[in-house]
Amino acid sequence: MDPMRQHFVFAILLAGLFGSFTTPANAESWPGWRGPRSDGTCIEQNVPANWDLAGALWRTEIPGQGHASAIVWGDRVCTVTGLPATKERVLLCLDRASGKILWQKTVVQGPLEKLNKENSYASGTPATDGERVYVAFRVGDDIVVAAHSLANGEQLWLVRPGTHAGEWGFSNEPVLYQDKVIVDGDGKGDSFLVALSRTDGKTLWRIGRTHQGISYSAPLIRTMAGRPQLVQCGDRCVTSFDPDTGQQLWTVDGPSEEFVATPVYSEKAGLVFISSSWPKQVLLAIRPDGSGNVTNTHVVWRDTKGAPYVPSLLVAGDYLLSISNAGAAFCYEAATGKVFWQEKLGRHHASPVLVGGLVFFINDDGQINVIKPGVKLERVAKYELGESCYASPAISDGQVFLRGFQHLFCFGRKAN
Repeated sequence: MDPMRQHFVFAILLAGLFGSFTTPANAESWPGWRGPRSDGTCIEQNVPANWDLAGALWRTEIPGQGHASAIVWGDRVCTVTGLPATKERVLLCLDRASGKILWQKTVVQGPLEKLNKENSYASGTPATDGERVYVAFRVGDDIVVAAHSLANGEQLWLVRPGTHAGEWGFSNEPVLYQDKVIVDGDGKGDSFLVALSRTDGKTLWRIGRTHQGISYSAPLIRTMAGRPQLVQCGDRCVTSFDPDTGQQLWTVDGPSEEFVATPVYSEKAGLVFISSSWPKQVLLAIRPDGSGNVTNTHVVWRDTKGAPYVPSLLVAGDYLLSISNAGAAFCYEAATGKVFWQEKLGRHHASPVLVGGLVFFINDDGQINVIKPGVKLERVAKYELGESCYASPAISDGQVFLRGFQHLFCFGRKAN
């Protein structure tokens, strides 16, 4: 079993000890950035394809400002926000049935970092194992990582594993693997990749980075080529590490300097897909079975026209889907890079999700385009959220949770 998947299965079983946090056996939690497989895919069969605002179960106004996505565990929905007036970074927990805010806790209060106008002080999506909620922020130049109780929001630990340099702000997510919380600290200064103990925040392993290239790309942890791999885009390269020890397995130079999109993996094609962001957008398909520097041997195909800047890629069977910086959706043959079609859908920050064989793209204006992946473009539906949106959807037990600039929305059937 995939170690990442094994971790979440164990965590779901563990959650049964916590009463109301239990997730039904026929449903998935959405415990972190891009869901239980960290790739935007949902395997549930009872999720509605209709995300029309008129049919929303509830919408809750979220205080402050933030572009972090929601996460879901049992009857709880969490996200983070920033309160610039008081310089607070805040963790929120909502009741999934009603949207009522159950608790709101200040994680840390301190200096506000410089931001790109498209960023926020709370852009990193939290992660949970059903017992704790883990968050990461930048406060001044410090990276702050903390754990809070999912039950009542009590802060259990807080550490400052390093600093982050860069004038565009911070949006890096904590990623869970076995007993670890893994955080990327790639910036223009002293950069690092660190694994912290989920129990107390102590450092379990740490990798120093040397090329000082900013990355907002979350690590992807999967079993690839018969071994657990943590693929990270940062430090002006793409590198695979052993997630247990931090030992480097292979690396690909470039293809540019900085990254935002998170990697994805196609087990069917046997390829991991990445995209650089600045100053050039380059999409690479890499065989993950190498050792050492594999720049000249393991890059199977590349493309620049459909390479995304911010939104992550999505694998749907034989297809790879992306949304370019110009706002055009692309559908590739994953194994070869052949482009089947492209379609203008508007500028995107949100990453697409795959639900019931359909791909949902949410553009910056809050327009939701539903596409059936295939050799020919087939647009199934189009909906309007009614407000701007940079966050990506969270999907759990027949419900969809999507955060706009002002509200968190819930679509789908009523909770049991």
